[in-house]
Amino acid sequence: MKLLIKNGTLVLKDKEIKADLLVEDGKIAQIAEKISLPASSAGCEVIDAKGKHIIAGIIDMHVHLREPGFEGKEDIASGCRAAVAGGATQVCCMPNTNPVCDNAVVVSYIKNRAKEVDLCKVNPIGAITRGQNGEGLADIGKMKAAGAVAISDDGKSVSNSYIMRLAMEYANDFNLKCLCHCEDINLVNGGVVNEGYNSTLCGLKGSPRAAEDIMIARDVSLAESLNIPVHICHVSTYSGVEIIKSAKQRGVKVTAETCPHYFILTDDIITGYNTNTKVNPPVREARDVDAIINGLKDGTIDCIVTDHAPHSLKDKQVEYNLAAFGISGIETSFALSYTYLVKSGKMTLPQLMQKMSAAPAEILGLEGGALAEGAVADLAVVDLSKKYVIDGNKFISKGKNTPFNGYEVYGAVEYTIVDGKIKYKA
Repeated sequence: MKLLIKNGTLVLKDKEIKADLLVEDGKIAQIAEKISLPASSAGCEVIDAKGKHIIAGIIDMHVHLREPGFEGKEDIASGCRAAVAGGATQVCCMPNTNPVCDNAVVVSYIKNRAKEVDLCKVNPIGAITRGQNGEGLADIGKMKAAGAVAISDDGKSVSNSYIMRLAMEYANDFNLKCLCHCEDINLVNGGVVNEGYNSTLCGLKGSPRAAEDIMIARDVSLAESLNIPVHICHVSTYSGVEIIKSAKQRGVKVTAETCPHYFILTDDIITGYNTNTKVNPPVREARDVDAIINGLKDGTIDCIVTDHAPHSLKDKQVEYNLAAFGISGIETSFALSYTYLVKSGKMTLPQLMQKMSAAPAEILGLEGGALAEGAVADLAVVDLSKKYVIDGNKFISKGKNTPFNGYEVYGAVEYTIVDGKIKYKA
């Protein structure tokens, strides 16, 4: 199959160029100022991308697809439909399913279901410990052989430092990284929002920054001591950014991620008691938002993910303390990031795509993440001038839980192409 995208602006590693792009057999065959239709143009689809941008497909390395076990919240089919609608060509799904993805059987199930759905690529992340109980290690080697691309007990920290050390050493033997959910659950002590003025004002129990920072420091220290790479999930604190920045300056092999809600929102949003604002780690304060943005700009934070955590209405339509943690974000991440980081002048579009595509591919050793001749044809066509208002009720995902309802954003996804095949068309 051939696909020719004409008259668009290609977003490359360090620049934007006006060019045509030809796809053949799932690969980018040619990038040139003008490409004519192939001599045998039968079966060659043409997309006129005039006024549009072509970006490398987003690689979201932190999502929750909920299947198996929690299909009422999301399943692989609905999650993948939402992903391609958001311009994602690959997602990496966390293991807190039922049963937990802690063995080769569950990894294989997820891979097979994704093949049946045949939309975006799905890369399972295996659990660090059996049942995510923080004790015995899961079957890391067997999960790697079945297709796991990393390990994590996301949703929980591995509180036992010795178990965490063993996990990092063992995973490294299989060329896998530990993706660390950093949270001292004892220090959180039932907190549901950021500890500060607004938690006091609202009468909601707060979770201090230190609960995140202590575990970031622990995992960074292990990485430094063992000389083994580690990845820090969903950074939300200014002090966590400083810990990671200092470690990188010392040469520690640490990478980190954050999410749009951490560089856009402050905990002022909790004062309306809207449970769609409840997320873990919590949205924090202006100082933290500024630090997250600066961390993205200076390279301390390597990538932008969603931590897409869809929930059913019954999970959120309860009092704040009882509501589930999580935000549904896979359909809005590009538009929010473009609007608040690029359109606002904080970074360039190539820099944004480094955070959303190239860096995740590099961190996890995945194919994709760049537009280049010979590269896999995973890409999206976006209209940066198109403005729309976010409405969670219109999400393709089963999870309608977003704190961004009513936000005006720019950057609509027009096409998402995976292995040279159109998987989404607006």
